[in-house]
Amino acid sequence: MVQPVTAPSPPVRLTELTECGGCAAKWGASLLRDLLAEQDRSTDPDALLVGLAPFDDAAVLRVADDVALVSTVDFFPPLVDDPDDYGAIAAANACSDVFAMGGDVLLALNIAAFPEHLDPAVIARIFAAAARVVRDAGGVVAGGHTIRSPEPTFGLAVQGVVRPGKELTKGGARPGDALVLSKPLGTGIALASGDDALATAAIEGMRRLNRAAAAALREAGAAVHAVTDVTGYGLAGHAWEMAERSEARLVLDGAALPAYPGAREAAERGVRTAGDARNRTYVESHAVLAGSDAAAALVFDPQTSGGLLAAVEPAITGGLAAAGFVPVGSVVAGPAAIELR
Repeated sequence: MVQPVTAPSPPVRLTELTECGGCAAKWGASLLRDLLAEQDRSTDPDALLVGLAPFDDAAVLRVADDVALVSTVDFFPPLVDDPDDYGAIAAANACSDVFAMGGDVLLALNIAAFPEHLDPAVIARIFAAAARVVRDAGGVVAGGHTIRSPEPTFGLAVQGVVRPGKELTKGGARPGDALVLSKPLGTGIALASGDDALATAAIEGMRRLNRAAAAALREAGAAVHAVTDVTGYGLAGHAWEMAERSEARLVLDGAALPAYPGAREAAERGVRTAGDARNRTYVESHAVLAGSDAAAALVFDPQTSGGLLAAVEPAITGGLAAAGFVPVGSVVAGPAAIELR
């Protein structure tokens, strides 16, 4: 008896299952600020070293005299089609918050929502890729929660530790500091460009952990004054939060901004994402834009698993280069604002 030949199933394209992916799926920063303003913080314990007042990249809670817990959660719909890339990027992005606070990653829990019709082998690949990245970050995936959802969403809740008083925050940048960034810009532009080579370079960068960059900052000690990681609100949005917390003016050098190969050229062609407009709205009353349109597009482009932005003493910028840091500007005295030159 001749068996019928069954055509192989076409490979899954994760981005076809969602309307918006990556950190570009985040709510607008202005709306989030309004929601957080409604939170009652009157019962916050003294042990809460970093919470919502003001919010930062992760929460930090002192659990012993010499140990504080760093806790964060991050998840988003797929921004790439390959399951391995999706899981790896989601894990690197979630771990980045712990690194931005100066912590070491210890434990992660999966947060997953997938359509029932999605091939379980695809989900297994997402989980496995994420677990490998968490191991590379120094931690372990030890559980999680999965629900049914018509739109796939994946990320992780990550726990780490830091010595109390050694946590890094967005506040503290000082006039005279240099601004350094540990990864190129342009992930949103790259994925929206339709250029496979550009997208491939950005995906490779998004998969890369900020662990070495964070270690270099910790080694520099007191010469590091403020740190944040650059994600959905773009370099401009996260720089504004650092400026606001530090009560200083952050000046970004448009010509010095590192970009993934081809991203600046795509920006010059007019490639933008929907997140660009939301990010401009967030900082428009606090920004002076004197740079080129392409440079503005790079700083407003929503990043996924972006680099660490740090305000540091100028003398250490050379030593940070080995960890991928590139000088992108400076901190000057003045009312809180950002300026693109």
